[in-house]
Amino acid sequence: MKVSDIFICQQCGYCCQGKTTVSLDAADQERMIRHLGMTRKEVSRSYWRCSGNSVQMKTVDGHCIFYDSGCTIHEGKPWRCTQWPLHPSMLDSRENFEIIRDSCPGINREVDYRDFCRIFAALLARENRNDRG
Repeated sequence: MKVSDIFICQQCGYCCQGKTTVSLDAADQERMIRHLGMTRKEVSRSYWRCSGNSVQMKTVDGHCIFYDSGCTIHEGKPWRCTQWPLHPSMLDSRENFEIIRDSCPGINREVDYRDFCRIFAALLARENRNDRG
């Protein structure tokens, strides 16, 4: 089983829309700095919105600053972005699954809810085993 059995990102940008973006933890910030090949100060000034202890990516025209017909920082994007739309809440109820599936064209429409849950739960369990490692 692999993620592509249930999801292949179409880079449609729906998940990149909004007035705010995900918060960046320290690892996200470092990954982004390395990927962009810039200093922390340059990245902060150009791409981040900092408020107190919170650091988020800026938005432009209702999208993440890194969205331009797809993610322009795909290899250096935040971990939360790499998770979406495969969020554990999809296992909680068919309603959560359908809401997320309806908003994301990358979710395999040929896999029913029961099979999706079986595959996704197995992938999460494998990831948790690897994290404990």
